[in-house]
Amino acid sequence: MTGIDRTRVVVLGGGTAGWMTAAALVRLLPTACTVDLVESAEIGIVGVGEATLPHIRAFVQRLGLDEADFMRATHATFKLGIDFRDFGAIGDSYIHPFGTFGRPLADVGFHHYWLRLAKEGRAGPIGDYSVAVAAAKGHRFAIPDGPADDLAASFGYAYQFDANLFGPYLRRFAEEHGARRTEGRVQSIDRHPETGDVRAVRLNTGMTIEGDLFVDCSGFRSLLLGDAMAEPWEDWSRWLPCDRAVAMPCASPAGPIEPYTRATAKSAGWQWRIPLQHRVGNGYVYSSAHLDDQAAADALVRSVEGAPLADPRFLKFRAGRRRNSWVGNVVGVGLASGFLEPLESTSIYLAQMAITQLIELFPQRAGTDGIAAGDRAEYNRMVDMEYDRIRDFLILHYHATRRDDSDFWNHVRTMDIPDTLAEKMDLFRRAGRVAHYSQGLFLEPSWIAVYLGQGIVPQAWDQRADGPALDTLERAVGKLRTQVADTAAAMPDHAAFLAHRNATIAA
Repeated sequence: MTGIDRTRVVVLGGGTAGWMTAAALVRLLPTACTVDLVESAEIGIVGVGEATLPHIRAFVQRLGLDEADFMRATHATFKLGIDFRDFGAIGDSYIHPFGTFGRPLADVGFHHYWLRLAKEGRAGPIGDYSVAVAAAKGHRFAIPDGPADDLAASFGYAYQFDANLFGPYLRRFAEEHGARRTEGRVQSIDRHPETGDVRAVRLNTGMTIEGDLFVDCSGFRSLLLGDAMAEPWEDWSRWLPCDRAVAMPCASPAGPIEPYTRATAKSAGWQWRIPLQHRVGNGYVYSSAHLDDQAAADALVRSVEGAPLADPRFLKFRAGRRRNSWVGNVVGVGLASGFLEPLESTSIYLAQMAITQLIELFPQRAGTDGIAAGDRAEYNRMVDMEYDRIRDFLILHYHATRRDDSDFWNHVRTMDIPDTLAEKMDLFRRAGRVAHYSQGLFLEPSWIAVYLGQGIVPQAWDQRADGPALDTLERAVGKLRTQVADTAAAMPDHAAFLAHRNATIAA
């Protein structure tokens, strides 16, 4: 495309999803589009999505952002995984790490050898063979480095940051690269009388913003995709009944800064704890059918470790997604497209995934006639696949439980689950096999962590793992366990690593 026939993109809504979209488009497609972002300072952002997944690093790198500068600006800490407590049963705990367990041998996954040893009582907990787990427990961190088969490179990391600062940080970047911001609230939407495509949004200021492609980042309101285009909503609350959250930051307690997010199961849902450089984020995600708002707020206030820094803030939501996320010339990104509760920190990832797909399938020529039906279909296929697989992974955390201490846990333990998840669980129970994906978010180590962490132990393992002599295998696995512990112990303290980085920037 030339400078005079670029696709006019209008992003409706700021916040994390809106400014991620604008920043990516102006940085990665500077000659293919212009970007106008419309937002109102009167409309608040959700702003509690503080924890992320390792894929966010690719987004930061592709935009050319300086990681250390970005982390200091958003008070970010590093994240090696999620510490789950009381999910399988009260008193149980495990870490879902951003990394592998052990090393495969002869194309057989490590967990099969571990299962063989564990059956004989000759192996430690599966987490003892993960560098990410060992480092997280020791509050240590280092940038992964070395050859692919080196333990020092066997893990990844994500960020925990102040979501209220992330959007403004990206806004500055996007505007520096050509994005234009317009203040205002949408009063009406102008649609083509024949095609139904959106032609413009009219604002309360009297301005009219015309475009060829509209990206709906208006959050749960979904003003374009949900309202204007009337795209149906698929409700998943029968599997994911949590529909409320109450959030409240508190002062950081004395002691280490944990390089992980904590999720603790409660009587009607679960509670998050996210340590940042300047405070701790806390929240209770719960089912309103099993707990009222005041009781949830009271439980949260009682549980925080430091002095509250704000009043409890309530959020309402429902799990599900739009049947299609790209309809006509409207693309939904973030909450306007769908929502899956933050149990595995997937909200920002889902926005990033949608943006990535949009860039890869961006119209080849300007105007609404440049949008190919095949590209829309492929976009919707990819987005649906991601949502559906993440949905199953989240349901697993609830369904795979032995808890019977409340109506909530009795419900999720005994509820019918999607056939796609039932098949995955049966595959693992029978032979320790994990469904493999060539595309998608949570891969084999993630499923292994939750299966084993919540008490789903396979009846058998890959028969090839029976090859080595048991004593030989025990010695090799024991040596690996020591190497994992030594690798983590050699890392600097997480808080010290952050302090050194900040001092380097300031110098």
